[in-house]
This record gives sequence, C-alpha cells and structure tokens, in this order.
Amino acid sequence: MLNIENKLQILFTDYFKEEVVTIEKLPESGSSRKYFRLKSKNHSAIGAFNEDLKENIAFITYSKNFKNNRLNVPEIYSENLDENIYLQEDLGDLTLDDVSRELRKNSKEFPDKLVKIYKQVAKELVNFQLNAGKNLDYSVAYPREKFDKQSMQWDLNYFKYFFVKLAEINFNEQLLENDFNTLIHYLLQTETDYFLFRDFKSRNIMLKEDKIYFIDYQGGRKGALQYDIATLLYGSKADIPEKVREEIKTYYEEILEKTIGKKSENFNEYFTGYALLRIMQAMGAYGYRGLFQKKSYFIESIPYALVNIETLLSKYNLPVEIPELKRILKEISVSEKLKNISKNTRQLKVTVRSFSYKRGIPYDKNGNGGGIVFDCRFMENPGRIEKYKQFCGKDKEIINFLEDKGEVQVFMKNTQQIINQVITKYITRKFLNLSIDFGCTGGQHRSVYCAEKTAEFLKNNFDIIVDLEHTEGF
Repeated sequence: MLNIENKLQILFTDYFKEEVVTIEKLPESGSSRKYFRLKSKNHSAIGAFNEDLKENIAFITYSKNFKNNRLNVPEIYSENLDENIYLQEDLGDLTLDDVSRELRKNSKEFPDKLVKIYKQVAKELVNFQLNAGKNLDYSVAYPREKFDKQSMQWDLNYFKYFFVKLAEINFNEQLLENDFNTLIHYLLQTETDYFLFRDFKSRNIMLKEDKIYFIDYQGGRKGALQYDIATLLYGSKADIPEKVREEIKTYYEEILEKTIGKKSENFNEYFTGYALLRIMQAMGAYGYRGLFQKKSYFIESIPYALVNIETLLSKYNLPVEIPELKRILKEISVSEKLKNISKNTRQLKVTVRSFSYKRGIPYDKNGNGGGIVFDCRFMENPGRIEKYKQFCGKDKEIINFLEDKGEVQVFMKNTQQIINQVITKYITRKFLNLSIDFGCTGGQHRSVYCAEKTAEFLKNNFDIIVDLEHTEGF
C-alpha cells in the first residue's frame, strides 16, 4: 500500500513530468495537516495531506478564486481529493513570525524596519479583504459561510470551558451567557460581508522576493473587517507594543478609507470588541493545548495574552454592559498564578529524534538552526536481514541484534559523554531548546534504538523536558 509520500510523488511527477529528487517532511503546526517539500531537477512544490475533505475543498476552491483575482496566495498545481492530497506553490520558509524574531532577537524594541513590513501586510490585508470575496463560492466555506452568532458562540464557549474552567476562575454560568449574547448582538451590528481570513497571524504570512503572501485561509468566511487586523496586532507572542499597534492600525484605517472612499463608522469601537473576541478564542486554544495537553508553546503564550486583555480593558469603549465577562477578564489579567505559569516551561527542552537519511536531517522547529546529529549508519544494518525487516529499534529482536554486536554500547557511551557535556552547559547558560538527532538509512532500526536509549539516559540523569520523536512513525 502506498504511503503519503509515494502518493505525493506520483502527483508531482504526473504534473511536472519530472521525477522527484528529494522529499522533505516539514514541521507540523497546530493542525493535523502534514506538509512535504518535493523537488525535481527544475521544480519545487509543497505537498499537503489532510484527512478533512471539506477543509481541502475550501482551501483549494478559495486558492483558485484568489489567484484569478490576482491576490498573493500559493497556486494550486494539482489535487487528488480521493487521496486527501494536493500540490501547491512553494513560497519558501520565511514567515512574518521568523522575520520578527530575527529583527528582535537582541532587543525587545520594535524596529522601524519591522513596522514598515507590518504596514505592508496591513495594506495587503485591505486588498485581500475587499477583493477575496469577488465571485467566491461561500457554499464551500468550512465550517460556516459567515462569522455569525453560531461561530462566535463556539469561540466563546471554547474560552469558557477550556480556559476559564481549567484556570479555575469562578463564574456565574447564566450571567456569563447573558454577557456573551450581549457582546455577540453588538458585534453583529457592524458590516459583516467582507472576506474574513479567520486566522490572520504572523505564521500564516509569507515573505518571498519582497512580496507578501497569505496561506492557511481554509477557515475563511464572510465577516467584519476588524477581526483580521485585530488578530494580527494582538497575536500573543508577536508582543507588539501598544504604541506600534496604534500606528499600524491607523495606517490600516487610512488605506481602508482611501480604498473604499469613505471612513468606516465606529471602526475603533468595534475593533476593541473583535480584539477581545479573538483573544478569548486564542485563550481557549492556550487552555486546551497548554493547560490540558501540556504543550509548552501554548503555555508560554498565556502571559502575553494576559497583558493584551489588560490593555484592552484599560481603554474599553464598548457601548454595552458585560459585567460578568469583564469581571472574569479582569481576574484573569491580574492572576499571579497565570502570569507565572510559563516559568514552569523555562526548563531546557531536549528533542530526541530518529530519522532516515533518505529524507534528510529533520528541521529544527525551535528556530535554533539544529543541534547534535549522530550518524548510525556505520553499524551493521538489521534492515538488510529479512527476518528483522518488520521490526523496529524498540523491539526486543532488534535490541538483542544490536547489543550482541557490542559496538552499539561503545557508541552510546561516547554519545552520552558528548551529550552530558553539552546539556550541562546548556542548563548553566539557561538555554531552552536542544535537538539531538540519530539517523540511519531507513530511520527504523539503529536510529530508533539509539534515540530510545538516549531519551532514557536523559530522563534518568537530568531535570529537563525530554521529547522523543521517531520521524518515520515507529
């Protein structure tokens, strides 16, 4: 049976009429979609696999329509929806998030160069919001055609059940529901027939050859203008100073006014409401992915979100009363427990991975440019022996095979000495991330064994977070 990579290679070859030379699995994000970079002699493309058919249909339909309207999105080359796969244009790896981290790595200041880039993005957003909906078939929108009352209720309940409850904030259920309904009724009084990107954050904005491109808009639908610009400016880890936010928002409003030929009435008023709504939706994700699933990236986002809530509450200008919701938000924003929650994630996290050299050394998701890589291919390969092919490095048969040879123990002793030296220094210098990769031919036997033994060694000898990953799925 063909695996995902094989299916994508067939799709690539059928379209480009060239054989795939390399295929590289790209880092996973918050979704369950899987992405791969495929290259031939003259072409490159991003292959996607997503089991959610409706989401695939929405993304592909939107992309083709946006491309026809000359909007900067990836071109869809080919798709096979029966196999849940498609090929799209390769826009590289540089996101707005990457640029921001690079420009601010030595300072908390927000440099003028970055402000200029954000203004470019704001200008492109106006163009996108006003033109993306032209001749767009909203019947494929997923999960709804409009960011309406139902959509908002889902987001607010996500916040209530996955953040407020998990954070152990007391509330009156009926009073909170009343406030939710009041806020929703107010927000829906503004114009809501523009294209709403829905997840307009810095990681979904690509920069290539001085152009701004947008990706991951499969959740798009009709909605208000304020939501997307609020999402961009109040992204938690973007950590944009309030003065800079106001400058970019003002610029966005000026471009919008010039484009539509009139000033948007009550823009700022509704902006505050939509910013609060977006932050609450995001905090639902931080609660579910962080407080419940214990994923450090989402836990680390919580203190930033608290500051954003406090900022918005300090200049609250909505003409509606939502006392229970405001009380809860205030309690959340001043919670010392929540402010300090990310301190528990300030431990060194070591990611130990096994991989196949056929696919290349895994990408470092932490942005550190990689760590230690050990090549296990010098050892005798059990994968070449028929009776061991169906096993992996976690199985007793492979463990016995490797340990009987003796050389693996010497190798592991030497690697542990190196690892011990590096980790001791990393802890002293308060570094937060390190990757240790073990590679072999197929990423199934030798590398898996070594990664398993290394993870065990780390857990037994250091007070650190250890994340073990076998990139070939074993």
